[in-house]
Amino acid sequence: MIVLLHCLKDADFSPLIDVFFEIDSSEIDAVDIIHESHCTLNKELVMSLLRAIKLKLRIVDLQDISLVDDFLWDPSKGGLACQILNLRSSEIRYLNIAGRFKELHTLNLDFCTSLTSLQKDCFACLPNLMRLSMCETRVANLWTTSAALSKLPLLVELRFQNCLCCKGTGPCPVSSSAIVDLPACDRTGSVEFSGHLQTSCLLDHSSDPLPVLNGNSNLQVEVSLSKLYAEDRDVSLDTAPNCNEVDAFATFKKYVSHHPSPICFQKNYREYMIVSLPRLAVLDNLPIRKLEREVAKTIFSEYYEFLPYNRKHKESIVDVLHMRETGVGRIHFQNSSKPRQQQSYGKSQYFYSRSLCAAKLGCSAWPFLQPLSNICHITKEEGQSLRPRQFEYHPANSSLMVFGTLDGEIVVINHENGHIVGYIPSLGAMNGVLGLCWLKKYPSKFLAGSDNGSLRLYDINHLLPSIVDGYASHCNVTFDDFEQLTSVHVNSTDDQFLTSGYSKHVALYDIDSGKCVQLFKDMHRGPINVVKFAHHSPSIFVTSSFDHDVKLWDVRQKSLRPCYTVSSSSGNVMVCFSPDDLHLLVSAVDNEVKQLMAVDGALHTKFEIPSTGSAHNYTRSYYMNGRDYIISGSCDEPVVRICCAQTGRRLRDVYLEDKGPRNKMFVQSLRGDPFRALLCWVSFVPTNQCKEK
Repeated sequence: MIVLLHCLKDADFSPLIDVFFEIDSSEIDAVDIIHESHCTLNKELVMSLLRAIKLKLRIVDLQDISLVDDFLWDPSKGGLACQILNLRSSEIRYLNIAGRFKELHTLNLDFCTSLTSLQKDCFACLPNLMRLSMCETRVANLWTTSAALSKLPLLVELRFQNCLCCKGTGPCPVSSSAIVDLPACDRTGSVEFSGHLQTSCLLDHSSDPLPVLNGNSNLQVEVSLSKLYAEDRDVSLDTAPNCNEVDAFATFKKYVSHHPSPICFQKNYREYMIVSLPRLAVLDNLPIRKLEREVAKTIFSEYYEFLPYNRKHKESIVDVLHMRETGVGRIHFQNSSKPRQQQSYGKSQYFYSRSLCAAKLGCSAWPFLQPLSNICHITKEEGQSLRPRQFEYHPANSSLMVFGTLDGEIVVINHENGHIVGYIPSLGAMNGVLGLCWLKKYPSKFLAGSDNGSLRLYDINHLLPSIVDGYASHCNVTFDDFEQLTSVHVNSTDDQFLTSGYSKHVALYDIDSGKCVQLFKDMHRGPINVVKFAHHSPSIFVTSSFDHDVKLWDVRQKSLRPCYTVSSSSGNVMVCFSPDDLHLLVSAVDNEVKQLMAVDGALHTKFEIPSTGSAHNYTRSYYMNGRDYIISGSCDEPVVRICCAQTGRRLRDVYLEDKGPRNKMFVQSLRGDPFRALLCWVSFVPTNQCKEK
């Protein structure tokens, strides 16, 4: 029996409810509830109707989520007894279903264009879910998505993009000849979703106006796996176990997706999902065969790290601490029912600290995002909020940080408790603070440079901790201006510093005298946006420029010439030394990130971060956990990427989300915490407002 809600009037509900109260003794086998339009209905009447149907409710197909939001989000309402649930709503941003849905085996969230991410326990109430479709959502994060889906023990069919001829999540008949234990994709609509309705078919939705995803609402993307079988790898077509496997490869090559969610554009998306969800049998209407699983494992190990420091097994923090204190470790037997055995052995302190990192990250795929809320709520005399632009950790005090704003203010803050240590208002005309650097031997002092050319040395001991109090006589030294300044950096002995800017020159200053002692002219063919001294050598420094070149210099040379020059394919945004000065980390426009050997500029690691095609996607990268990992973010993307510095493998992507709907957020600046493992601070810009997290 099919009930079309959009064809009912309020007066029609009462007799229907009376009929359904007697449904258990009737000959009605199942009831499907369909709502195809956005007409206004009485919510209480709809809820009463659903309660009356009870266990004979088979399909619920709705476009107006508000009709059943109490059933979905309120656990006290008891959930729905339906077997198939189709929801199409732009109002669903987070999936937090509550209640009891023990009968539900198929969930369709296609075209929920505001759904951006899956939360940790979003499927906790769906223990028997077997089929899930999320085409043309805004889900993009491989890590959190696969972690959420891994909690569905019966999930066998999944899709984030669809074959054009397929209505359901099952294997397309064209590619499913070798699969005999799964239902084929039903073109008649007798198995998947509400196939008896033309409006439920994705094919009919292809002409509907939808919000643009990645610049195109109807993108077609070839499955990346298709090319793998044509490459010279360990597994080839010649070694395929049977003809069905060979036929599958041809199917992959011909497959073109429709209505993809952003997650489908992630490099090696299919391989990642196959490895992360080993019980999955069909992905994006393509069956997963044995040979593909083996190839996916190879691809996964080449491009991704399961846990930090290449740990293969998740361990609890308690186990690691027990092992550190007692020297007794536990041996893992993978894919075995044998109990874990204990063995005594000695390990270095690095082993335990790294094991703790892996254990902490293995606890959850969802990062802990802690806003430094005080910054957002600090107001000036005019009632305006501060707009942070640049920040730097204190070199010795793990709780202190200094940040400068786009309007020229400087704030020293205890980022652990949010208390302001010192405040310096903007001096003179409006100017943004683009350069900050703490002194190492005199850790109470820091150097600040603004885009109007001003250079000043401050002592936090002379700053007053309140905006309304103004400031005391805080400026120890005022230096000669450097026009259009973008970068400042102090050497390891705290006696000199360098500045660069929107020019081809670099200036060397003496800190004691406050004078510019040397101006190095025409060091590059374009603006020099970043200059950095080495951490341990006071005479070695490196420059990066939009002219595509990175150059290493030594001020001890009489005739200053670069020790070497390394070029990027696009303009360089920044460069920095690793903490031990063994490597250089170079970031060029649009996610071109690489690590060089500092001694000769030889390429050490190239980080395969996908480009966006934008010439204005300025990328910045820094080291984290010493020189073990790097973090990278770009101004046109709401994501921070964490990669292993030694292998280039991706450890995690962290997506930044603001509270408002569809608010885009862009990475403005970021730093790895020098005192805490796997922790970084990110300055980002959501909807033209500046925040810190």
